[in-house]
Amino acid sequence: MTAAAPALDPDAGLRPLDPHAYGALDLLATMVAIVSPEGRCVFVNAAFENVLGLSKKSVLRGSAFDWIVDAQVFRDTVAAVSRNDFSTSRFEAHLRRPGAGETFPVHVIVNQIETTGNVVVELVEIEQQARQDREERALEQAEATKELIRNLAHEIRNPLGGIRGAAQLLEMEIESRVLTEYTQVIIKEADRLQVLVDRLLAPHRKPHVVGDVNIHEVCERVRALILAEFPRGLATERDYDISIPDFRGDREQLIQAVLNIAHNAARALEDRIAAGDARLVFRTRIARQVTLGKHRYRLALELHIEDNGPGVPESIRDRIFFPLVSGREGGSGLGLTLARNFVQQHQGTVECESEPGRTIFKVSIPLP
Repeated sequence: MTAAAPALDPDAGLRPLDPHAYGALDLLATMVAIVSPEGRCVFVNAAFENVLGLSKKSVLRGSAFDWIVDAQVFRDTVAAVSRNDFSTSRFEAHLRRPGAGETFPVHVIVNQIETTGNVVVELVEIEQQARQDREERALEQAEATKELIRNLAHEIRNPLGGIRGAAQLLEMEIESRVLTEYTQVIIKEADRLQVLVDRLLAPHRKPHVVGDVNIHEVCERVRALILAEFPRGLATERDYDISIPDFRGDREQLIQAVLNIAHNAARALEDRIAAGDARLVFRTRIARQVTLGKHRYRLALELHIEDNGPGVPESIRDRIFFPLVSGREGGSGLGLTLARNFVQQHQGTVECESEPGRTIFKVSIPLP
């Protein structure tokens, strides 16, 4: 029995077009496309879909020359490499993200494919390497902070119990009501500090109630709690990808993590709530071929919690997840620290992008 001949690309002479030939490129973290000399897309990998926010079918329908802001440079480079004027070419450009109305800088690398006449176009986000470096530094800082907090909390806990016990004994010995009020102040403050110590130690405990977690049930629970506290002036929006599967994790920890982030956002929206135009968005998406920490995952959940508040003060933006750092007067500075630690216990990450009028917290967790 004779094997069927490969399909031919009608727009590109007699170049074989095998849709399965480039499947391994889906495993790469960088954006890769196979492009004909005329600019027609033959293949784009999963990372390309993820960054552009478009389906593979949508990308393949368009022209590759529409991706780059300076299209003529890209067009000339593809043509020159395809003609074998040189085997490879590199340049820096700005990639368009359709629909979002934004561009971002990339390294463009164009290489020959000898057997087909097409070219391989690799696009590397200039920000990508910087982001990975930041994540690695954040993990190292988090580990050092955990150890410091653990030691500090244990050192505080023992004398705190002694102070509270001594105040109780003193209260039993004195008869003056005025002096009793002072001992009550000591006892109450000791209790408050004990709660603070317990919260500092809480994130170091491993997930202990592991089960199937649906991220949309988590979001709905948090949304209900936020609306109960802020019933007027705050609009919550849901933009869910309902195809996201359940995953194994500690549901209560994740509810607390998302609640801490959302509650922080709602607190920052107080002025807009008073004006009646506060907005809080819960958005879920699936990301493909992502690096979280130092590990590579085929699929990951991305939860965006977005608000239209004043933004995170620039003075604390780089330290917002550190313990006892707060942008709000009277805040404990522990909410985001706990949120990050709970997410990290699920091998995930939390990032923050903020500017006046728009703040986004992005929670990323690997999926099975």
